[in-house]
Amino acid sequence: MSAQPPFRIALNGYGRIGRCVMRALHERGDRDLQVVAINDLADLASIEYLTRFDSTHGRFPAQVGRGEDYLEIDGQRIGVLRQPEPEGIDWRSLGIDLLLECSGQYTSREQAGRFLHAGVPRVLFSQPMVNEAAVDATIVYGVNQHLLGDAQRLVSNASCTTNCGVPLLKLLNERVGLDYVSITTIHSAMNDQPVIDAYHAEDLRRTRSAFQSMIPVSTGLARGIERLLPELAGRIQAKAIRVPTVNVSALDITLQTHRDTTAAEVNQLLRETAEGPWRDLIAYTELPHASCDFNHDPHSAIVDGSQTRVSGPRLVNLLVWFDNEWGFANRMLDVASCWLSRTR
Repeated sequence: MSAQPPFRIALNGYGRIGRCVMRALHERGDRDLQVVAINDLADLASIEYLTRFDSTHGRFPAQVGRGEDYLEIDGQRIGVLRQPEPEGIDWRSLGIDLLLECSGQYTSREQAGRFLHAGVPRVLFSQPMVNEAAVDATIVYGVNQHLLGDAQRLVSNASCTTNCGVPLLKLLNERVGLDYVSITTIHSAMNDQPVIDAYHAEDLRRTRSAFQSMIPVSTGLARGIERLLPELAGRIQAKAIRVPTVNVSALDITLQTHRDTTAAEVNQLLRETAEGPWRDLIAYTELPHASCDFNHDPHSAIVDGSQTRVSGPRLVNLLVWFDNEWGFANRMLDVASCWLSRTR
């Protein structure tokens, strides 16, 4: 009996996440997914160059070349399109099963639906939607991927911070109970920040140089967590600070637990989880790490048990690392594979 052909996927937007998805697909050796098209406004020479060489993740683990209108990876030709609007592409002719939307530009139901009207069968978005109704489901792999099926057409992969925090909060709420949660995201600089001071239309703090300051920014993390864990609604607050590093971020999580606990109990619970069914998503360490040690780590969260603190009997503080690019790209592939396997 012959093996099933791979699912055909396309990437719309080929920036940090799009290129990490492509790289992760090759490093993982996934054979159930095949990228057949990329849509990005960059010129083909730049697309090839930035695929081959990456300042954060190193050289691409395969041969990369280009032709007149395609990128070639290990002999496979991937069509490259340069259309600014979804309607500019004949998606049906590409025969794709799923589009990974990695540009971050489509945030409402109306905008997202343009891909469906243009012939895309289903879309996985690389960002959370402000309005929950903009998509059919928001998925954090390991928590609610069971919701995926043939009925969904528009799905969000949430955010890197949500993928980091939600599994841990779900676990701790089930095992020790959570009364209140406060989270500070310590996040690497992003491409919406200038290298030197420059104008930014929405946020005055983000007019400042990304590599000269720690910069508070707005975050929708609390809302995203409540969307996935409604039992914690009204009991979560979050803030975010961008710091002058290029990759790897952390969540500083403070929890008021429903019952008395200890640092030893919390760490034992998190260690067992990292060694159990979530071992591909959650890791645990007590080694004296710095953030760069987790560059290119595919886990959604790495709990630093050496930093767990409990003040009094019920105030818990955790430090959790995550590669905000690589971990998230791997979760996109996990969600894509899971979703498509339920549509065949």
